[in-house]
Amino acid sequence: MLHSSILTPSLLAGNHAHLAASAQAAAQAGAPWLHLDIMDGHFVPNLTFGAEVLAALRRAGLKTFFDTHLMLAEPQKYIEAFAKAGANLISIHIEPAYDHRATLARIRTLGCQCGIVLNPGTPASAIEPLIGLVDLVLVMTVQPGFGGQPFRSDMLAKLKEIDGWRQSRKLNFRLEVDGGIDLVTAAQCRAAGADTFVAGTSFFKAADQAAFARTIAGF
Repeated sequence: MLHSSILTPSLLAGNHAHLAASAQAAAQAGAPWLHLDIMDGHFVPNLTFGAEVLAALRRAGLKTFFDTHLMLAEPQKYIEAFAKAGANLISIHIEPAYDHRATLARIRTLGCQCGIVLNPGTPASAIEPLIGLVDLVLVMTVQPGFGGQPFRSDMLAKLKEIDGWRQSRKLNFRLEVDGGIDLVTAAQCRAAGADTFVAGTSFFKAADQAAFARTIAGF
């Protein structure tokens, strides 16, 4: 199934002194989703937000779809907190050792959509047994941890491989990309099968954020 293109701005690149204002700006620009990068300082070498930030954004009136990316060594311990805080979709990484199937199932029972994520160095085959269980597959196009890294074009082949599985098996998950995404690299990823685009630095620094969102939506 061919999905319409969705922009999901990464709040990590917003103004951390005014996160609600940055989130509102993304919504007002026409972005239907907001990407929330949750990092624990263990699985990735950085610390970002906790569940309370999502809850605070909801209290501030945000009704955007919260695309929540858990870059955690033990994500299974935190999914309840993020679901309760207002996450709509919770994505977990394949790389740490825990029960991926049970965690994905638990995310669903909590009323959220679920996703599986793989780092640049992880082959697509690592997630193949799980693709029938998820609403979204996220292919990292940089090594996660910090924003502003250059896009890795060698990940385009991985996108094509996963999109090929989706088409041949008639699956309906979204195919998301995150890392170094701007209007040029997003177009390359769309041609490789991606339909959901995380943009941080390029979106929040855009002179016209609404035009950026319209361009992505038009892919």
